[in-house]
Amino acid sequence: MNRQQFPRSPLARAAAVCATLLLAASGAAHAAGDKAAYEQAKASAKATYDSEHKQCEAQSGNAKDVCVLQAKANRTRTEETAEAAYKDTDRARQSAAKDIAEADYKVAKEKCDDLSGNAKDVCVKEAKAAQTKAKADAKMVKETRDARKEASEDKRDADYKVAKEKCDAMSGDAKNACMDKAKATYGK
Repeated sequence: MNRQQFPRSPLARAAAVCATLLLAASGAAHAAGDKAAYEQAKASAKATYDSEHKQCEAQSGNAKDVCVLQAKANRTRTEETAEAAYKDTDRARQSAAKDIAEADYKVAKEKCDDLSGNAKDVCVKEAKAAQTKAKADAKMVKETRDARKEASEDKRDADYKVAKEKCDAMSGDAKNACMDKAKATYGK
């Protein structure tokens, strides 16, 4: 199978999972600031890492190196996702996506060491491309969120101006009530 025909490589799947987790974390406002959940996730990540790392000891050579890096990447993914949810900021989510992409890149690049020649060169380029795509996706999510927020504010301002103009046709208490309602409706 040609990897370019099937972009479902382990790294691409990991990047997709990462993006999904970060988006889920961005919507998890109820968990934001929950230090106990954050600490529990970190402890769980460490325990899982220790277990996975211990299993790597039975292997040797590059397989062991890949195994260790995969264990580290799994820990990074869990810890960074938990931290992003805990901090609940765009910067934290972007940082998490960047760190996860870097960890996944290291795993993918290490897997390339079993290859040689052009196959190895292609493998390394694919790993780097997946890393670049994951980082770009994280940036795009933030920029999309910012654009939506700005568009929403622009729409609300335009609707407020229309409501205000309608109120201008009134006078006295009716106008005051209309303006109060418009201000309340459009957050002014």
